[in-house]
Amino acid sequence: MTTVQMTTAPRGTLVAYRDDGVLSRAMGALVAGQLPPLPPVLAGTFVAAVLLLVGVAGADGLAVFAPAVALLLAGPGSSHPHDGRLDWLVPPILRLTEYGFAAAVGFAHGVPYWLIFLLLGAMAFHHYDLVYRLRQRVYPPAWLATVGFGWDGRMLLIALGGLAGQVTLLFVLLSLYLWGLFGWESVTCWLAAPGPGADAAEPGEPADAG
Repeated sequence: MTTVQMTTAPRGTLVAYRDDGVLSRAMGALVAGQLPPLPPVLAGTFVAAVLLLVGVAGADGLAVFAPAVALLLAGPGSSHPHDGRLDWLVPPILRLTEYGFAAAVGFAHGVPYWLIFLLLGAMAFHHYDLVYRLRQRVYPPAWLATVGFGWDGRMLLIALGGLAGQVTLLFVLLSLYLWGLFGWESVTCWLAAPGPGADAAEPGEPADAG
């Protein structure tokens, strides 16, 4: 039977809400937390939005650079503790950028509406589950952001699908993969969670053995 290691999340953390993939975390490691996260995320979202608008206007090749720009600008801030007054804005801005990019590429390439919303639903399910877990002060397993590609990896995959002219196929495969991964991991995690009568241990304190 599959067992899930439940890891207690420290209070006040915002970094886990970002859902960074391997590339974004690697870029963050290069600057070692010295770059404030909000300004580059805002800049990356603005430039990505401009590229998407240009793509919608007809220069489709430019739109695929949106995730690269977002990654280059937002990725280095991933290692910052996100303790600024407005740093709580970073995760929702990243969500808006990812969802907006996926929807724009899907609509621009004639992907069926139901398939676009199926992919967006997988992302939204994962992020809702992530938010709920962290409110319970429980981290998801460390490997989940890696195998789930992170916001950066998912955007890059969609961009590659656009370059290859296989957006619909990419949406099908990515939707099935993400729903399977996030659904399975979420169910196994919550099945392993303590029952309603159990008291959550404080960070750094062992759970009561009963």
